[in-house]
Amino acid sequence: MGNREALVEGAKACLLEKGYSRTTARDIATAAGVSLAAIGYHFGSKDALLNEALRALLTDEWATEVAAAAAPGVGRTAGAERTAGERFVATWGQIAGSLESPRMRTLWAAQFEVLSLGGSMPELVADLAKMQEEAREGLAHLFGGVGPDATPEEVQATGTLLQAMLLGVVAQSMFDPDTAPTGEQLAHSLRALADRISPSA
Repeated sequence: MGNREALVEGAKACLLEKGYSRTTARDIATAAGVSLAAIGYHFGSKDALLNEALRALLTDEWATEVAAAAAPGVGRTAGAERTAGERFVATWGQIAGSLESPRMRTLWAAQFEVLSLGGSMPELVADLAKMQEEAREGLAHLFGGVGPDATPEEVQATGTLLQAMLLGVVAQSMFDPDTAPTGEQLAHSLRALADRISPSA
C-alpha cells in the first residue's frame, strides 16, 4: 500500500473514531504511519483528505454493502428479477439494516457533522459540491429509480429526490427509529403523492 492509500485508510479510521472536526492532521499521519508532509503532497490539505475518506466510506463500503444485498436478483429464484418497486423497497430495508451497525451509524454521524460545518467552511462546501453529481447518479441506480434509457438530466433529478429522502430517513432512523418510515411506507406515500400532484389529478 502506497502513502496515498495509507492516508485514506488512516483518515477513514480517524473519521469513525473522532469525527470530522476533532481529527487532526497529526492523527491521520499517525494512523497511516506516514509523515505529516505526505498529506499536503498527496491531497493539498487535511480537509481534502477527510473529504476523500468520507466519499470512500460512503461509496466503497456503505453503498456497496446496500447495493449487494438489494440487487435485482438477490433472494429470488433463478431467473427471477425484482421489479423496480420491489428493489426500491428492498434498498430502503437494507439502509435501515445498515444502521444497526455501529460502524455505519458512526459514518452517518460524521456525514451529518460535515453538513453542519458547511456554513462556516465555504471551502468544505465547495469540495463536497463537486461530489454531488456522482452521488446522485449512484443513488438513482442504487434504488432502481431510472432505466437504461434515462437521460443524464432524468438521472440527476431522480438522484436529487432520493438524496433528500435518504438524508431525512437516515436522520429519523438514527434519532427515532421506531417512527422512521419503512420502504413499503415510502413507496406508498410516493405513489399517493404522485397521484395527487400529477397534471391530470
